[in-house]
Amino acid sequence: VQLQACGGGSVQAGGSLRLSCAASGQSFSNYAVAWFRQAPGKERDFVAAISRSAGIPYYADSVKGRFTISRDNAKTTVYLQMNILKPEDTAVYYCARSRFQFAAISTDPSSSSWRYWGQGTQVTVSS
Repeated sequence: VQLQACGGGSVQAGGSLRLSCAASGQSFSNYAVAWFRQAPGKERDFVAAISRSAGIPYYADSVKGRFTISRDNAKTTVYLQMNILKPEDTAVYYCARSRFQFAAISTDPSSSSWRYWGQGTQVTVSS
């Protein structure tokens, strides 16, 4: 299984970006996918996740109302639409896929629930 994250870039505060996470492997729709981010000198934090199949979204409080996670199972891709970006959103963003099918979602990036990780894509928001 491989995850390819892309879509990062540099924007001014208030701007928007859309990240994509393209996954290989079978039965993509049976797995939860999440986005985490890591700012320089800080720990990796949960941003958003989407459950398998029907795609119930979960968000960190810091991005609720600004970010939207979605999935296209036919394209085996998960998206993170980021609006009203703030300088504090600056980080490397990583996508991760759950280890097990039908697994519950964990907001802990160190959880063994998240087995496969993308390479990260840089998001920089200037004030």
